[in-house]
Amino acid sequence: MTETVEPVVLPDIEKREQTGTRNDLEPGYLVICWDDPVNLMDYVTHVFQVVFGWPRPKAKFHMLQVHNQGKSVLARESMERAEHYVHQLQSYSLHATMERDA
Repeated sequence: MTETVEPVVLPDIEKREQTGTRNDLEPGYLVICWDDPVNLMDYVTHVFQVVFGWPRPKAKFHMLQVHNQGKSVLARESMERAEHYVHQLQSYSLHATMERDA
């Protein structure tokens, strides 16, 4: 006598693919440096190098944006990191702010 075995049916388990990092899903904050009539261009370039660890060409690019366009978006970060960068830039007497990225 043969026994009939019913096939085992397992529920479908949906596997979600992670499309990005956690930071991609969190609101971002833009770190913005604004032009001012006080600080010299070489000084601003130097500050960007110190604060962000950028090579001179990248720091100079952003400094020229500040000088020519009135501002430059320097970074998109979490709120805490953006606040940290803004405070560092302000400690060097640069006019820096942060705003929520839409």
